[in-house]
Amino acid sequence: MADKESTVYVVDLGESMADCHNGRVESDLDFGMRYVWDKISDTVAASRKTWTIGFVGFNTDETENELANKDKLEGYDNISVLQPIGPMSMTELRELRSKVQPSRSYGADPVSAVVVALKMLEKYNPKHKIKRRVILVTNGESSIDDEELDDIAVVFNELKVELIVIGIDFDDADYGFKEEDKSTNKKNNEKAFQQLVEKCNDGVFGTMQQAVDELSIPRIKPVRPFKAYDGPLTLGDPDKYPSAISFHVERYYKTKRASAPSASTVVVSNNNGFSQSQTYKDEDGDSEMGGAEFSGVKQMRTYKVNDPDAPGGKRDVDFEELAKGYQYGRTVVPFGESDLSITKYSTKKSFTIIGFIPFDSYNPFINMGETGLIVPQKMNEEAELGLSAFIHALYEADSYAVARYVQKDEAAVQILLLKPNTGLEDEFECLYDVPLPFAEDIRSYQFPPLDKVLTVSGSVLKEHRLLPNDDLKDAVSDFVDAMDLSNYDVDEDGKPVDYAPVDEVYNPIIHRMNQAIRARAVDPDSPIGQPAEILLRYSKPPKKLLDKAKHEIGNLIDAAELKKVPEKAKGRFSKKDAVKPLSGLDIDSLLGGQPKRAAISSENAIPEFKQMLAAAEDDETIEKAVKQMGEIVRKLIKDSFADVFYSRAAENLGVMREELLGFEMPMLYNKLLRALRKSLLSGELDGDRREMWYKHIVGGGLGLITKEELDVSDVTEEEAKAFAK
Repeated sequence: MADKESTVYVVDLGESMADCHNGRVESDLDFGMRYVWDKISDTVAASRKTWTIGFVGFNTDETENELANKDKLEGYDNISVLQPIGPMSMTELRELRSKVQPSRSYGADPVSAVVVALKMLEKYNPKHKIKRRVILVTNGESSIDDEELDDIAVVFNELKVELIVIGIDFDDADYGFKEEDKSTNKKNNEKAFQQLVEKCNDGVFGTMQQAVDELSIPRIKPVRPFKAYDGPLTLGDPDKYPSAISFHVERYYKTKRASAPSASTVVVSNNNGFSQSQTYKDEDGDSEMGGAEFSGVKQMRTYKVNDPDAPGGKRDVDFEELAKGYQYGRTVVPFGESDLSITKYSTKKSFTIIGFIPFDSYNPFINMGETGLIVPQKMNEEAELGLSAFIHALYEADSYAVARYVQKDEAAVQILLLKPNTGLEDEFECLYDVPLPFAEDIRSYQFPPLDKVLTVSGSVLKEHRLLPNDDLKDAVSDFVDAMDLSNYDVDEDGKPVDYAPVDEVYNPIIHRMNQAIRARAVDPDSPIGQPAEILLRYSKPPKKLLDKAKHEIGNLIDAAELKKVPEKAKGRFSKKDAVKPLSGLDIDSLLGGQPKRAAISSENAIPEFKQMLAAAEDDETIEKAVKQMGEIVRKLIKDSFADVFYSRAAENLGVMREELLGFEMPMLYNKLLRALRKSLLSGELDGDRREMWYKHIVGGGLGLITKEELDVSDVTEEEAKAFAK
């Protein structure tokens, strides 16, 4: 029942709400609706039929409510129900937005509007099986009839409805906000609202400034527990050995990677024809937004093989005729459908302990992924006792357990490390698990030591130009101590403040995406605001800490002899400065100058391409080098089995782009890329090569050179984005 909720927003639309106060450049209504639109858009995005919304406006020019129109009661004039209670779609959200405008009225009673909202909730769901709330937003300038506040509070308590009053420029001592030169009428209204909230069993009274400030704090979506495993945890084989241990456990995810919202490609149909857009689609693949009809795009793939006897030299092949092939050296080993079972490692669902290791023998850096949580089966005392004894045994032995884990039949095998949690600190007894790597997962590399230099003869040098001296070591040590985050600030009691607690470090990609979607959904014509400051907080060191370490930073710069490298000027035929030998001799002159290269080989394309450009004396030579490099790129793509040569082709393309940027000749690269795109998407390069375009070229940042990168380019940023699609 906790998932069912109904909220009615009661908003002041009076004449005074069109004014701006306290130095704001937006009206009181726009300021207050920032909070309301944010809450409503969250509900719309959730797309749950059990989350319903109603909207009541008071101080409207019209009167549209049952108590005044149908029951003919007095005191309910200039109150309008702009949105009956029910699930809200994007179309209804935008229709409501067009209705929420300041009026020329000012005489409606906000308490009467709250009563209208109560009646709506009582009529929509007369039973107390739903979470209900009324949110009142006003600047407190309308007169209030406070004689029946006690009776209204009784109704709130009987219906178990939560009342939230958020006043624009209301005083809040706890938040530290106080409006100066407040009118007597507004002061009295604030007291009346606060008394009403205090008389309700479930009430909240606050100022809009706090509500708006808290909108920048990302809201974490609550996640229901997902049971990944439900079965026995064994030590030994209970079927063979009576002494084997087995107890029933359940495994849940403790940490799991969150992902940003995904988009679907759709086609929008309007009066001007069709245009491509990005949005979400419903179960049928269609959706509606802002009066435009959206239809899901269905993709169809065809398969062709070379056939000299077929028209065009290619013949269509049915999907059923295809077989999977695995590359083995320079050949391909095919496997039909009947052979696929041979390549699959058959497994059965199981969770078995295979050994133990001491705490100090485990290196945390080999953790492979997401953390799991293991608890005993619910309502199973034997499992609770068995797992508790096992956890305490591990803890007393200072050991971890290593287990073989198969989530379900035919699933991949995982090796898990089980860590005991006795509940001494958090009063929660469980096992935490992390996946361990197999031998193939470990990357072992050898790097030269940092504290010494080994010569070719095998001698060890402790002093060298590549090793730091004592002054540099001392400067770095002082800098690290000064930048210590554990002591950068203290609280009121003088205790160190945790700089970045886990529950306050939010994923900027996810929440920036949510912020942009929410803003575009509510108002598609307005520009999207800047990212919230809380998302950028950890993108740079805290200013207070940098100011504190200013002296140490200066000493480090002096000790390391750091100097800012000036930006290299770009110009036509700019060449990199050659490295001068210690002898001072001109090597190129001694060797007869740099030879002119006539052709570029595919085996050594990048160095030879750079050599050809370095020796170029006119535009014709550069164009010739670009043409040859383009042919090499096309050949690599055409000869590639699947995506084997795609990375190599992209590397060649990237070098070509970088060099032509330096020569200020973007037109050569852009011309080549346009022709390459046409060949890739049309299938000229021996089949479907779209992956090369979207993943390696567009995804690798190898698109057209724009004016933002080079002034002489004739391609704008918008044209480059459209070309990439």
